[in-house]
Amino acid sequence: MIRKKGKSLCIFSAKGGVGKTITTLNLAGIFKLIEKKVLIMDMDLANGGVTVALNCPFTSTIYNFVDDYNNNRYKEFKNYVTKYDEFIDILPSPKDPRQESKIDSKYIEIALDKALYNYDIVLIDTTHDLNEQNLVTMDIVDEILFVMTNDPLDLKNMKSLLSIFRDLEKTNYKILLNNSRDPYKKYFSIFDIRSIIKANIDYTLSSEFFLKNIDQYIMNGKIITLEPKMPNVFAKDYSVLMTIAADITKEEEEKNEKK
Repeated sequence: MIRKKGKSLCIFSAKGGVGKTITTLNLAGIFKLIEKKVLIMDMDLANGGVTVALNCPFTSTIYNFVDDYNNNRYKEFKNYVTKYDEFIDILPSPKDPRQESKIDSKYIEIALDKALYNYDIVLIDTTHDLNEQNLVTMDIVDEILFVMTNDPLDLKNMKSLLSIFRDLEKTNYKILLNNSRDPYKKYFSIFDIRSIIKANIDYTLSSEFFLKNIDQYIMNGKIITLEPKMPNVFAKDYSVLMTIAADITKEEEEKNEKK
C-alpha cells in the first residue's frame, strides 16, 4: 500500500523567545488528539531543545541522517527518529553544535521528503535566523506559521520579514499572535499590530494560556495540550490550536484529492 504524502508546517519567528518551540509541541499534541501521525523536526541545529523539552533520550539525529545519506549508508528513515509516544516522533538536532556547519541545506529537502511519506504531519521547529537552512526550509514546506508577540522589537522584525515575503510573492504563511508568552505586555491593540506589520492576524493565543509552572511540564517531558484537564481549563485557546490543525489537515486532504 502506497502511503499518501503528508503535510509540512514550519514554525518560524522574527525574534527569539516568542514561544515557538512550545507552540510546536502544543500543535503536535493537538494533531495526536485527532489521530495524526506527527514528526517534529528540530531545525535549531546548534541549540535544539525539542528532545530536552520532551525529556527524550536519543541516539541518532539529523546529522546522522545526513552523514549516512551522503556516504550511502542510509536504509530507513525510522532509524534516525526518537519516539515520544505512539503518535509523535522527533528528528533531533545534532548533539554537537559544531555539526551544524556539516549539514548541507540540500539534505534538509531530502530528509523532509522522506518524512512526508512516513507521517501525516511534519512540524519543523526553527531558529529565528534567516540563515541558509531556514530559508531553504521555508521555501520547501507546504505552510509556514509565523509566531509573534506584542513586543515592539518583535513587531519591527516581523514587519521587515513580511515585506521580504511580499517581495518574493510568497503567500503560504499565516500569523499567530502569542499573548500567552508575555501576558503583561499589552503595548498595542490588534488594530495597531495589523497597521504596524501591514498584515492580518490569523490566530491569537490569549494571555490566559500563560502557565507560571511551564518549567515543570518541561522537566517532566509533558505536552500541555495532552494534559487531561487542559481542554476545559483553556477551552478558548484549545479552540485556536484546533483551528490551526484543522486548517492544515483540510489543505492536506484537498492536496491529496487533486492527485
